[in-house]
Amino acid sequence: METSISVNVFEWIDDAIIESLEYLEQKGEEIDVGRWQGVETRGRPDLVTKEIVNLQWSAQMPDTMEEAAELIMPNLPWAEDHFQERISGDPSNPGKEYKNWPWWREQTRDTMIDGKFTHTYQERFWPTRLPGAQPFGIRFSYGDLNDVIGHLSENPLSRQATFPIFFPEDTGAVHGGRIPCTLHYHFMMRHGKLHLWYPIRSCDAIRHFRDDIYMAVRLAQYVLNRLYNPASIWAEVELGFLNFNAYSFHAHKGDLHRYPDTKAPRLHGDSGQDR
Repeated sequence: METSISVNVFEWIDDAIIESLEYLEQKGEEIDVGRWQGVETRGRPDLVTKEIVNLQWSAQMPDTMEEAAELIMPNLPWAEDHFQERISGDPSNPGKEYKNWPWWREQTRDTMIDGKFTHTYQERFWPTRLPGAQPFGIRFSYGDLNDVIGHLSENPLSRQATFPIFFPEDTGAVHGGRIPCTLHYHFMMRHGKLHLWYPIRSCDAIRHFRDDIYMAVRLAQYVLNRLYNPASIWAEVELGFLNFNAYSFHAHKGDLHRYPDTKAPRLHGDSGQDR
């Protein structure tokens, strides 16, 4: 089983992205997992994947939206528009921006049930605002993004600022449809830096990788901006590292002809160092 190059630390996030893509190209192994987003892959060689298991790295997050766009090179304007949809406070399903996704096809409607997806990220950001829902867990009410920000505001050094995207209803994928790729976002501030941990169970190198990284960085920027208070410790805090862990980092064989398009010239050169 191939695994990632331990944990690498990068000064520049674009170096982390490019090294991840190069490592998949050089060391990825073929695997057919049987299903993809609720669709059987039997007899579909185009859906067989080239995969790296347990890709991990840490990279300094860009401070601004403009720098994030330049270094990460997401699909713009879609990635920014969808990020705004996620943080809007409206738990929409299906929302609007899914139709503007560069990979959207009408047949994607097959993954809908009664006109809705099994989940949207804006639903998971704002479960407390779902119309008619009773967002209660076993003992307590659900929280949302504002609760995570409020917790950090009151407890700057907390170890508890985890923002879950994978919910108990996703366990075992018992409904037979799609479940979130992102597991959670975890925020922690140390030594004047707000760091973000981003574990993702499955990451498509061609269709999602750069956009996922961009929206994670934008979320960290958004949270830090919301936490700013000139009278508190947050007045001096800056962005720290994005700590990324993809359990399966892969590309479909049917997409490999697009692989060169995912790369870009290095802006800074290899700056990775083994931790």
